[in-house]
Amino acid sequence: MISKEMYELGAKRSVIRELFEYGKQQSAIVGKENVFDFSIGNPTVPAPDCVKESIIELLKTKKSDEIHGYTSAQGDFEVRKCLADYMNNTYNCKLKAENFYMTCGAAASLSITLKALTVNSDDEFIIIAPYFPEYRVFIKNSGAKAVVVPADAKDFQIQVDLLEKSINSHTKGIIINSPNNPSGVVYSEKTLKSLADLLKKKSKEYQKPLYIISDEPYREIVYDGIQIPYIPDYYENTIVCYSYSKSLSLPGERIGYILIPDCLENAKDVYTAVCGAGRSLGYVCAPSLFQRVIMKCMGETSDIALYDTNRKLLYDGLSKMGYQCIRPDGAFYLFVKSLEENAVNFSENAKKLNLLIVPSDDFGCPGYVRVSYCVDTEMIKRSFDVFQKLKDSYEVR
Repeated sequence: MISKEMYELGAKRSVIRELFEYGKQQSAIVGKENVFDFSIGNPTVPAPDCVKESIIELLKTKKSDEIHGYTSAQGDFEVRKCLADYMNNTYNCKLKAENFYMTCGAAASLSITLKALTVNSDDEFIIIAPYFPEYRVFIKNSGAKAVVVPADAKDFQIQVDLLEKSINSHTKGIIINSPNNPSGVVYSEKTLKSLADLLKKKSKEYQKPLYIISDEPYREIVYDGIQIPYIPDYYENTIVCYSYSKSLSLPGERIGYILIPDCLENAKDVYTAVCGAGRSLGYVCAPSLFQRVIMKCMGETSDIALYDTNRKLLYDGLSKMGYQCIRPDGAFYLFVKSLEENAVNFSENAKKLNLLIVPSDDFGCPGYVRVSYCVDTEMIKRSFDVFQKLKDSYEVR
């Protein structure tokens, strides 16, 4: 016998992965240049030169066991000390190596954190639509329940009044994601202050800490001078989950961290539980070589200007055609209103034209599609004729 639940997860990929795999198959049939794949957040902007240079230097100057051997379960101390120094210099905080747990990317960070905080099956974590679909999988795997707060279709900020109605004695925390996948929206300071005020009030009411789990893989990918704040400055009971997949264009290398600041209530106990959850899930010792690579690339990013070029090109191009688009302030996704109520049907009609865009139903926000623009700029230009053809097909109905 096998787990029916795990079988179902393995048998049916996420809609994003399904489209991505379909795109690879179609490329082999009709040619890659004839498939317009906007399905997945897989950066095409190259990693900065420091990544290659660091790998070469490490391979030349370090012994094999230093770069390929085990580190401490929670990560190499020197790497974590370097992270603390960088965060302190960047955000004027007071962190140390012991506040960081190195992970295999943001998925591991979230899975470990949720597992560490979940006590029983009645526990609930709130997610804000639109949200990354795997949040539901991670929460369920922790043993808790996911509670969804609907999207605010006006500006895609958090509807704090609805959030308040969703908090109860079973609530453990809320996952926030800013810049947001899939909308590209950045939560405003007003939103963050309102969120913090609400959680402080509710924590006092229920006499327990309610946690913010801040999922930040797109923290550096912002435009027009926007800065993403250090969330613990607004709310002390914040755990930060981070990945270098997007900022350094290293999605396949699986490297990130969990930050448990000292201002968190019972921070040492939470950190110990994180260590235990990492052990329980088999996530100890994040990739050793890339722990050291990120240490040498601290503060560097891929060329964000290329994403900005794509953002403006795609937003302006589709808006001129008459598509309703949410203007993104960060990440590399454009959230576009479906031309029919059923976004899955709309995505399927686009798929017939080899235009791969993700329906928003699995993001908890029906009626939209996500268009990932971390792609080649020339593909965006070539895709406009297909987007126009898709739109024209609806106007003649």
